[in-house]
Amino acid sequence: MLGIIINPKSGKSAYRKQRLYLFRLLKQRREPFTYKVTKYASHAIELARELVEKGYDELLVLGGDGTLSEVIDGIMHARIPEEQQRKIAFGLMPRGTGNDWGRYWGLTRDYKRSLDIFFNQGKRQPIDIGCLTVVRNGEEEKHYFINSVGFGIDAVTCQRAQIMKYYVGSHGLNYFFGLLSAIFHHKAIPVQLTTDEGTEIKGSLFTMNIGNGPFSGGGIQQNPQADPCDGKFHAMFVDKPSFRRIMSALPHLFNGRLSSISFIKNFTAKQVLLQTKKHIIIEKDGILIDACGPYKIEILPSALMMIVP
Repeated sequence: MLGIIINPKSGKSAYRKQRLYLFRLLKQRREPFTYKVTKYASHAIELARELVEKGYDELLVLGGDGTLSEVIDGIMHARIPEEQQRKIAFGLMPRGTGNDWGRYWGLTRDYKRSLDIFFNQGKRQPIDIGCLTVVRNGEEEKHYFINSVGFGIDAVTCQRAQIMKYYVGSHGLNYFFGLLSAIFHHKAIPVQLTTDEGTEIKGSLFTMNIGNGPFSGGGIQQNPQADPCDGKFHAMFVDKPSFRRIMSALPHLFNGRLSSISFIKNFTAKQVLLQTKKHIIIEKDGILIDACGPYKIEILPSALMMIVP
């Protein structure tokens, strides 16, 4: 059964045209479906969970990275057997600001092509999913993500980019200007990090991104080797760089060469444990989370199916 989740606020200028095209396409296909429209933050989590618990095994998401992340969160929190969960297939028609997950798969704002892939040309590909465990009010909370989770500058950049949306609208450059602003105001924080593969870091965290996919922040390639089908994270960690080093890294944000810069520590892992002396802001797929640690990030190999080109 097909369920459709639409975020009308993502790319809202084209929303009416895209929705009408989709419904005409569905009418031609004579395929039964249910569609839901998000009305507030985190609503897609509730909608996705409700649909899969009712037996819907295909979900089409019309929205950005944040909407897709909420849908993934809803699926993973659904009260269904794991075997049934792994068979759920989702597809994406990108409509957001960054569209980093869609970028990896070659899914662009060409909504007609995205829908053709979902309904006709695509194939089902097992996809790894990330799980972030934090502590809130003394209780553990699990937040699932699909693309990446970021700390330090990563999270501050996301925070500032979201503020800019209210003044200049949704643009990919919001992340770049948010990054420039964050670089000159953020201070590194003391942390201790360990991984299942033996990586140990004790020092000050300026920024860290743990990637299931290679893109973040509207096309920045922090972890260019990341592959959402290889069963592990690719991550980068920066410890209090000098202003000169920061400026030397900026030209390489979008060309995939950040991982070759000497002061950036790169590692792979299936599980990461981060400990800090105080709570921090985290971003997962562009969604901000403010919670206490320790923070555990683990990968769930081949947890869901995605309809890809």
